[in-house]
Amino acid sequence: MPHPTQSGQGLIRKQRYAWRIPGTRGERRHPATVPADGQETVGKVKIAITGVGNCASSLVQGLSYYADKGPEDATGLMHWDLGGYRPQDVQVVAAFDVDLRKVGKDVSEAIFEKPNCTAVFCSQVPKTGVRVRMGRILDGVSEHMAAYPDDRRFIASDQEEASAEEIVAALRESGADVLVNFLPVGSEQATRFYAECALEAGVALVNCIPVFIASDPEFAARFEARGLPVIGDDIKAQLGATITHRMLTDLFRRRGVALERTYQLNTGGNTDFLNMLNRSRLESKKESKTEAVQSVAASRIADENIHVGPSDYVPWQNDNKVCFLRMEGKLFGDVPMNIELRLSVEDSPNSAGVSIDAIRCAKLALDRGLAGAIHAPASYFMKHPPVQTSDDEAFQRTEDFIRGDG
Repeated sequence: MPHPTQSGQGLIRKQRYAWRIPGTRGERRHPATVPADGQETVGKVKIAITGVGNCASSLVQGLSYYADKGPEDATGLMHWDLGGYRPQDVQVVAAFDVDLRKVGKDVSEAIFEKPNCTAVFCSQVPKTGVRVRMGRILDGVSEHMAAYPDDRRFIASDQEEASAEEIVAALRESGADVLVNFLPVGSEQATRFYAECALEAGVALVNCIPVFIASDPEFAARFEARGLPVIGDDIKAQLGATITHRMLTDLFRRRGVALERTYQLNTGGNTDFLNMLNRSRLESKKESKTEAVQSVAASRIADENIHVGPSDYVPWQNDNKVCFLRMEGKLFGDVPMNIELRLSVEDSPNSAGVSIDAIRCAKLALDRGLAGAIHAPASYFMKHPPVQTSDDEAFQRTEDFIRGDG
């Protein structure tokens, strides 16, 4: 079955390029080089980050953590070399946030500021030379947070918010290839604002949150018209609640077990869980997680028999997420069975393990002149891609995409 890529666009087979000249839509590229260590490299992947929270902290820590490692001792990665790009080839060149404890600080310092509470697995992150710029608040800070301690909530800076023109100029001046969206869940207006900035600035977008951009046909068409790739929406964890729920649901289907009822209840203590106490911010999150499970079920589960979503905020859990999963079904002869599972993971490193691959796939798409929604990696890395497939199929298509096999 062919890839569901954009019409008229095939992959460039097994060709690698270092970087795209801005504004050329991929027509001029520099060839790969081989450094002294003998490993082929294709240059840097320059990223801009919106939202310097826990997920950004884990990603930036990871770039330093893997910088002095080789493929033989780099555990925890799905791909060491992804199309010629290694972890140390990803470089932060711009960052935007609105919290007064982060704005103005070097990214290497801002990632450890409150209310960030993720695991510190690389405490010595070298200075990046990139200071966090004041962004736009819009709906990025929920009002109910004001009732919680300062160390647990966002505190908006009183600096003047950046205009769209200023953010577009910053993206262009930084030379960013990819804008990575790590804004808080429920930031519908803010995500669309930054997506518009990416379009205007001419950079690719990796949308890690459940606001529908890549899976919105109109937005995807605009990225395609602009000659820019977009990968989204809502990052799957490396091994988290939704991917586990999907795999078990698919197992029920393959083994002929009728899945009748299921829930996925999640608790955590980071700002995302605090944010989601405002239930109005949960609509797209619940849709994204629920459809990720429904899409691999043998038949659609009745709405009243499936519940997938965040359940409560437990401050002392910090960035640790605990998932309680139950699945009820019927075996041969309509004999009932059930599974109960408890999963405990550090939420943000779990996200970073996937986002580092999504970022590199976005750069590969840029190198190859692909535009619009990039379906193969989206179906593997995202909960709400434009096209849902089984994880086995998504994995194979993503591997084909990385190799350049169209």
